[in-house]
Amino acid sequence: MTDPAPGTPVSRNARRERLIGLLVLGVALVLLVSSPTWFASDSVAVGIAQLVLGVALAGVGAFLVRRSGRG
Repeated sequence: MTDPAPGTPVSRNARRERLIGLLVLGVALVLLVSSPTWFASDSVAVGIAQLVLGVALAGVGAFLVRRSGRG
């Protein structure tokens, strides 16, 4: 697909995808930053699960933000 021209208005769906993608990226960031707390309190399983979920959400958020840019 080609990138839209710089002056063209962004569709409502692309804007919504971008906002949802940024929200998901924010949640992923919080999960990734707070995961060391679980490792420090000897809850390794919870820490690993939180890291895996954070990385997965970061991937989904990045995909949505990139897809909305092509819109």
